[in-house]
Amino acid sequence: MTRRTIEEIVARADEFADTFENYDPKPGDLDAPVPPAMAVKLAAWRRDAAERELAEAVRAAREKRLSWREVGAAIGTSGEAARQRYSAIA
Repeated sequence: MTRRTIEEIVARADEFADTFENYDPKPGDLDAPVPPAMAVKLAAWRRDAAERELAEAVRAAREKRLSWREVGAAIGTSGEAARQRYSAIA
């Protein structure tokens, strides 16, 4: 394998950046199949992001003096279950 110079690496990175910045989605691009392992990674990332968002919302709700019963009802669980899960952050 031939080693690339910094200049070659930067030039190639610029090509990739130009391609990305000038990308114009075509009909069907968003429907392209995702490899199974990538689908799992994407779903896990979305779940983690949603969990962080929910934890922040619970913290904000508790700061506004919502009861654990109200918080639990809002997320579809009991107040006690909500308290057990989120009391450390709220």
